Amino acid sequence: MNGNLFDPPAASATAEWFTAHCDGGSRGNPGPSGYGAVVEDPRGRVVAQLSEFLGIQTNNYAEYSGLLAVLAWAIENSTKCLRVISDSELMVKQMQGKYAVKSPVLRPLYEEARKRARRIEHFEIRHTLRGGNKEADELANQAMDRGMGRPAGEPVTPPAARPYGKLVTTPILRPTPSPAAKPARQVLEGYVKDGVVHLLGGELPDGIFVKIVRE
Repeated sequence: MNGNLFDPPAASATAEWFTAHCDGGSRGNPGPSGYGAVVEDPRGRVVAQLSEFLGIQTNNYAEYSGLLAVLAWAIENSTKCLRVISDSELMVKQMQGKYAVKSPVLRPLYEEARKRARRIEHFEIRHTLRGGNKEADELANQAMDRGMGRPAGEPVTPPAARPYGKLVTTPILRPTPSPAAKPARQVLEGYVKDGVVHLLGGELPDGIFVKIVRE
């Protein structure tokens, strides 16, 4: 693997790629969370379905947990070529080196993901819209349903954290959050484009609660 993690297209054009769709979600952000992933072999056959309830975490934490699970599966199964597809633009661009990782909670997950990705001969990660990740999204929701002790598809009111429920166990880093003082109320201006909020100056750390008022 080259120094910037990703192989140039010409270097791996003839390689046989495994494709993994992964997704993570949180009901409350932070709230009951889980990830799901579907791995296909080079002929498009499903060879693995990964899913785990993560307890009370954020969406971004769950997205990285799904990526780590996929990378762990690839390493354990001696996969040489892996293409990951995710609908988390933040995680994809952080892994590609286009966005900085400022969150102290996400940083160790990001570093571990990069470390695992370097153990795979050919690796790439791509962004897709949510509609292109339906099976992984369904598995993530099933994981949250299991962990919350409710039947799949039942309307959700996020409860307190419950014991973990797992479909497939994979090695995931779980940093212990340290107590933090409640931040002061902050007002920032911004605009929405393609469903994404863009701030006009200022930054918000991952995992905080925000209230958006349309004017």
